[in-house]
Amino acid sequence: MIEAMACGTPTIAFNCGSVPEVITHGVSGLIVNNVLEAVSAVAEASTLSRAACRQEFETRFTASRMAQDYVKLYEAMLSTKSLSTETREIDSLLLSRTVSF
Repeated sequence: MIEAMACGTPTIAFNCGSVPEVITHGVSGLIVNNVLEAVSAVAEASTLSRAACRQEFETRFTASRMAQDYVKLYEAMLSTKSLSTETREIDSLLLSRTVSF
């Protein structure tokens, strides 16, 4: 999905796994729930802006952008007194910071 975005190509994908986290519905692609919706989405996908799709990639997924997010995360973790390896605690830390994805 991200590689398609980098090329400015909207993606049609089923609503599962990381799809809702990666695709912005109506911008970088279309999220569907079944085969009938996927078939209908083909015509709609061709109307999406390729430039907007590429811009979504530039905003969210370039190497420098992702590296900046990692640095913010590491700084937040270092400033925490003791951080458990429990996923809930790490998720809570991420949600409490201004790291935008």
